[in-house]
Amino acid sequence: MEIKTLINRKKLHAMIPLAERTIYNMEQRGEFPRRIALTSRSVAWDLAEIEEWIEARRSSGAQAARPGA
Repeated sequence: MEIKTLINRKKLHAMIPLAERTIYNMEQRGEFPRRIALTSRSVAWDLAEIEEWIEARRSSGAQAARPGA
Protein backbone atom coordinates (compact mmCIF):
# COMPACT_ATOMS: atom_id res chain seq x y z
CA MET A 1 0.00 0.00 0.00
CA GLU A 2 1.30 3.45 -0.94
CA ILE A 3 1.75 5.89 1.93
CA LYS A 4 0.35 9.32 1.12
CA THR A 5 1.75 12.49 2.60
CA LEU A 6 -0.95 14.97 3.54
CA ILE A 7 -0.44 18.68 4.06
CA ASN A 8 -2.55 21.05 6.08
CA ARG A 9 -3.96 24.42 5.04
CA LYS A 10 -0.92 26.36 6.29
CA LYS A 11 1.53 24.25 4.24
CA LEU A 12 -0.77 24.40 1.19
CA HIS A 13 -0.83 28.21 1.32
CA ALA A 14 2.96 28.27 1.66
CA MET A 15 3.15 26.33 -1.62
CA ILE A 16 0.16 27.90 -3.41
CA PRO A 17 -0.21 31.60 -2.51
CA LEU A 18 -3.86 31.87 -3.52
CA ALA A 19 -6.82 32.98 -1.44
CA GLU A 20 -8.79 30.29 0.36
CA ARG A 21 -11.89 31.13 -1.70
CA THR A 22 -9.95 30.91 -4.97
CA ILE A 23 -8.67 27.44 -4.08
CA TYR A 24 -12.17 26.34 -3.02
CA ASN A 25 -13.71 27.61 -6.26
CA MET A 26 -11.04 25.88 -8.32
CA GLU A 27 -11.71 22.63 -6.44
CA GLN A 28 -15.42 22.91 -7.21
CA ARG A 29 -14.67 23.37 -10.93
CA GLY A 30 -12.28 20.39 -10.94
CA GLU A 31 -9.26 22.61 -11.60
CA PHE A 32 -7.45 21.87 -8.33
CA PRO A 33 -6.94 18.71 -6.23
CA ARG A 34 -9.81 18.10 -3.82
CA ARG A 35 -9.32 18.46 -0.09
CA ILE A 36 -9.66 15.43 2.17
CA ALA A 37 -11.85 15.83 5.25
CA LEU A 38 -9.98 14.41 8.23
CA THR A 39 -12.51 15.52 10.83
CA SER A 40 -15.46 17.89 10.80
CA ARG A 41 -13.05 20.82 11.30
CA SER A 42 -9.81 19.63 9.72
CA VAL A 43 -8.92 19.13 6.06
CA ALA A 44 -5.75 18.20 4.21
CA TRP A 45 -4.48 17.80 0.66
CA ASP A 46 -2.43 15.00 -0.89
CA LEU A 47 1.08 16.44 -1.35
CA ALA A 48 1.73 14.39 -4.50
CA GLU A 49 -1.47 15.75 -6.13
CA ILE A 50 -0.49 19.33 -5.25
CA GLU A 51 3.02 18.85 -6.66
CA GLU A 52 1.55 17.35 -9.86
CA TRP A 53 -0.80 20.35 -10.17
CA ILE A 54 2.12 22.78 -9.76
CA GLU A 55 4.18 20.91 -12.36
CA ALA A 56 1.25 20.85 -14.81
CA ARG A 57 0.86 24.61 -14.42
CA ARG A 58 4.59 25.13 -14.88
CA SER A 59 4.89 22.91 -17.95
CA SER A 60 1.74 24.17 -19.70
CA GLY A 61 3.25 27.60 -20.20
CA ALA A 62 -0.29 28.95 -20.58
CA GLN A 63 -1.17 32.24 -18.96
CA ALA A 64 -4.00 32.10 -16.45
CA ALA A 65 -7.19 33.58 -17.87
CA ARG A 66 -8.65 36.55 -16.05
CA PRO A 67 -12.36 36.32 -15.30
CA GLY A 68 -14.31 38.42 -17.77
CA ALA A 69 -11.31 38.82 -20.07
